[in-house]
Amino acid sequence: MLKEKKYFLFDIDGTLAVGETLYDGTKELLEWIERKGGRSFYITNNSTKSRKDYVDKFARWGIAASEEQFMTASYAACLYMKEHYAGKKVFVLGTPSFVEELKGFGVQVTEEAEQDVTCVLAGFDDTLRYEKLEKACKLLFREEVDFLGTNPDLRCPAPFGFIPDCGAICGMIRDTVGREPYFIGKPNRVIADLCAEQCRGSSEEFLVVGDRLYTDIACGINAGMETAVVYTGEADEEEVRTSIWKPDYCFDTIRDLYEAVKAAAETGEKAE
Repeated sequence: MLKEKKYFLFDIDGTLAVGETLYDGTKELLEWIERKGGRSFYITNNSTKSRKDYVDKFARWGIAASEEQFMTASYAACLYMKEHYAGKKVFVLGTPSFVEELKGFGVQVTEEAEQDVTCVLAGFDDTLRYEKLEKACKLLFREEVDFLGTNPDLRCPAPFGFIPDCGAICGMIRDTVGREPYFIGKPNRVIADLCAEQCRGSSEEFLVVGDRLYTDIACGINAGMETAVVYTGEADEEEVRTSIWKPDYCFDTIRDLYEAVKAAAETGEKAE
């Protein structure tokens, strides 16, 4: 089935790169996909960066990409908030980049626990202060205020290991106020669907690639697409054996995936 893949939906952190370091094989794979007439999309639950931020980051790696190729949790959150909270005031725990992106979609953002706030939206906030958490809790003890999160990831890959992600931040709030958030990003299939809308391919032509089972792989399964896990981030072979989220393919690294799809394509071409 790998020879049929044309559209690739890649997680970024722990899959293609970690921090500012691009994994070996990433650039070659992305260039190969483009040469073969395919397309790469980047589906990340990282809500600290806007799509423009990611375009700039990839450019520093020497990889040309457009904003349309990035389906971030922050972008999905912007679309969701525009649809469901238009004209309503939203309290945001997020980076300045995320706040500006929300404002660009017409979302009325506040960082104060005001009486007319209708929703608390939490993202992966590396500018987090305890004061923000206190205000969020104050608001969420009012039952009429909704609780949303950009993504359920508990930890984010870092060069030394991991750091707390949005799921962990929401966990602190959940344990304090006794309320579960609704998560907009992966494993919600909406991010994969936004990519598929740009293509006219069949489901067999898509492959979702990630390092985390309960977000990346679950997202692909929820969207009806085949999936591949790489063991350069959170998941390992033992987790794959015990998880309910089973990837169709497993690779040690992104280079191994590159070699596999290239070999599959070449085999298919020879057979024809």
